[in-house]
Amino acid sequence: MPASRLPMRLSLAALAVAALAACQSRTTPAVREPSPVIPAPVALPTGSGCGPEIARTKAIVDSDVATGNLNKPVGDRFNADLSQAAAECSAGKSGEALHLLAAAKSRYGYR
Repeated sequence: MPASRLPMRLSLAALAVAALAACQSRTTPAVREPSPVIPAPVALPTGSGCGPEIARTKAIVDSDVATGNLNKPVGDRFNADLSQAAAECSAGKSGEALHLLAAAKSRYGYR
């Protein structure tokens, strides 16, 4: 074999090895599905009036934060608004408390 063809043959051999290496199947890591989060049932306060209504909303918000359906900073702001409504309710201002509750629920997309 002439010496001038040796580098070309080595190059072709290296190219063939690289091409074969590229064709090798590679295993991909197994993808695990996350296990579903099943929250414990929320025990909602019963009764009528502004107190139980605000308490029910607070329980739902706390549950949503715990399950990740609502992020904590938003839950904190929502609970601050609920605290204002609860203070009005405790002061005997039921109408104002229910108005503040409705405004907070609307602001955060709750019914």
